[in-house]
Amino acid sequence: MKDIPLLIDTPEAGKPLFRIVLAHGAGSLMDSPSMEEMAHALVGESMQVIRFEFPYMQEFRKTGRRSAPDSGKVLQSYWASVVDQLGSPSELVIGGRSMGGRIASMVADRLGVKGLVCLGYPFHPAGRPTSLRVAHLKDLKTPTLIVQGTRDALGTREEIAGYALSSAIRVAYLEDGDHSFKPRKSSGRTHEQNMIEAVRETVRFCRSL
Repeated sequence: MKDIPLLIDTPEAGKPLFRIVLAHGAGSLMDSPSMEEMAHALVGESMQVIRFEFPYMQEFRKTGRRSAPDSGKVLQSYWASVVDQLGSPSELVIGGRSMGGRIASMVADRLGVKGLVCLGYPFHPAGRPTSLRVAHLKDLKTPTLIVQGTRDALGTREEIAGYALSSAIRVAYLEDGDHSFKPRKSSGRTHEQNMIEAVRETVRFCRSL
């Protein structure tokens, strides 16, 4: 496979304390506003942030025509290729938004990465709480942080409490956040507050590894 195009943001001064690779969600580009906001905030915390796009999203960027995500096999293989291209998996934290984080969680143990960060994990499709995507999370060994809005339609705090998750997984909740971490105005919270907290939790987790 030829080299995969990467978007790399590096702190201006000094050697990065950590390297984190983030994949996009099912319907968004690697430079979507939410990905940009998270990446720039993490760079401000002395982290090198590396982003990439799966093949179907690269095609959308070229043609403007949307399509369904690649098969699970292709997505997992692509994640492995990205890590192989970067080298030193034991020094990498991988993860991403929604689907990107979920696929990362499916390859993390096999790739031998340092840690895993899932920003809004899709525990089930919206409106289908019995179609769970948690089987592999029971035995996950890679140290993992899941940052989740408390009212995420793809996995609320109440639902997650009933799942059998590995002891390697810690879930950090963002008050009243939805799948994009946005709270309702009536909550008294702001999206900015939840994003700041998401960054803080991610940095704290990386420093604990």
